[in-house]
Amino acid sequence: MTKHIFITGGVVSSLGKGLTSAAIGLLLERRGLKITLQKLDPYINVDPGTMSPFQHGEVYVTDDGAETDLDIGHYERFTQTRITKESNYTTGKIYNSVIAKERRGKYLGKTVQVIPHITNEIKAAVKKPAKPGVNIAICEIGGTVGDIESLPFLEAIRQLRHELGEENVLFIHLTLIPYLRASGELKTKPSQHSVGKLREIGIQPDILICRTEKSLNEELKNKLSLFCNIPKKYVIEEKDVTHSIYELPLVLVEQKLDELILKKLGLKRKGRKLKDWRRMVEIVKHPKHTVEIAVVGKYLELQDAYKSIYEALTHGGIANNCAVKIKRINSEDIEKTSAAKYLKDFAGLLVPGGFGQRGILGKIQAIEYARTHKIPFFGICLGMQCAVIEFARHVCKLKGAHSTEFNLNTPHPVIDLMLSQRKIKDLGGTMRLGAYKCKLKKDSFAYQAYGHDVIFERHRHRFEFNNKYRDQFVKKGLRLSGICPKNDLVEIIEIADHPWFVGVQFHPEFKSQPIKPHPLFRDFIKAALANTTKPASDEIRSQKKS
Repeated sequence: MTKHIFITGGVVSSLGKGLTSAAIGLLLERRGLKITLQKLDPYINVDPGTMSPFQHGEVYVTDDGAETDLDIGHYERFTQTRITKESNYTTGKIYNSVIAKERRGKYLGKTVQVIPHITNEIKAAVKKPAKPGVNIAICEIGGTVGDIESLPFLEAIRQLRHELGEENVLFIHLTLIPYLRASGELKTKPSQHSVGKLREIGIQPDILICRTEKSLNEELKNKLSLFCNIPKKYVIEEKDVTHSIYELPLVLVEQKLDELILKKLGLKRKGRKLKDWRRMVEIVKHPKHTVEIAVVGKYLELQDAYKSIYEALTHGGIANNCAVKIKRINSEDIEKTSAAKYLKDFAGLLVPGGFGQRGILGKIQAIEYARTHKIPFFGICLGMQCAVIEFARHVCKLKGAHSTEFNLNTPHPVIDLMLSQRKIKDLGGTMRLGAYKCKLKKDSFAYQAYGHDVIFERHRHRFEFNNKYRDQFVKKGLRLSGICPKNDLVEIIEIADHPWFVGVQFHPEFKSQPIKPHPLFRDFIKAALANTTKPASDEIRSQKKS
């Protein structure tokens, strides 16, 4: 039988349940176990696809086309498990399924209620990833214990422990130990209350993981053990890491968390293999080089809006033994002044995806500056489309060229709505989503990066390169280096007489890992590094002097 681990959070939100779940998944996977990871989100949206980045952060897309929570990205970055539509369920998705069944008469005239119908649907969702051969299914419960909207999920996992047996279900509670600077004290009372709330529901945590700024002394661990009814050795300290989130598994290994989990679940496995992970973390902590990259976008106030982009840039740095310093630049600020003011000191420019008219001109101006000043450029989704618009206006001399997303009456719609999207009215889950095949030209930056001519990358868009303008672009020097053979869509554009200028319609950041950086991010950072000669040690010395 598949064993189940449920991870809940208490005291405050944004504690890092997703990272902790991913780190635990990594440690168990490195013990030779086959795992799956899943997140249950308490919001009523069916998925985050229609939510603003300011509300939710980035929308992470899986190979099978699911629009999911950004924590799913952590799962794929840390582990080798296959993430699918079954890896993320929301309250909206659960209720949508139950209501659809009620309309079809599946409940035989019964009154449909939260218990048992909603909780049964949640339990069925939790069991779906636990397929034959899976040793452990890890499930993160979104939200914070005490939230009204989380109660059906907590009740469902309480029932699952009763049904599957205590030996097959493990509860881990992640909580905060706040540090009061005025008194210089760590306080355990919020965690005591959080565990107490869980126990009222009928859930007794087996392991307590304590997020903290300062190390926990023995007195605090004894207090937590006593008042939370958890043996002291199962009280785990999760102190803030100093360099990178990728240190977290090593922090947990020091306290033998993986061994404690295996013991609790009655599993025996071979010793852990973390040599490559440790080597990667050492590069992050002690890089030989440094490079400064400008990211020009419009959701920059929120770190999570481009979470996978920032992580993939870090991965590209790891591949080049290089620290990547990211400067976030609002494209609207460029519109007010000039691209030169903001970009002249950077080794590379990345323009990520997005939606809406705001800040588009600033992105186009930034791309023109990178093209004309030979600065390595990487455009992703909307970033690629802006590069096409910029090339059309300034190289092909197509006055007024634009995307019909922003100007329906443009005389030159070089970016246009996909044919398959023109009759769609509903917004949720209707874009071109998931992995698609792409054929590469061999004399291209893309082929040099990937090393083969067929790739599969994930998409999330409605607009595309307008094939009516292909010949004009090619004659002026734009290389169309990646084509989707199924419907002849342009997936990658390049400028050959440039150190490194690549725009892609897909989202390569979703397939990058710290120990297996995406080839395009690796080569982008390599090109940017060639555009600067400043070693990491010089950067550190200059910071100390200032």
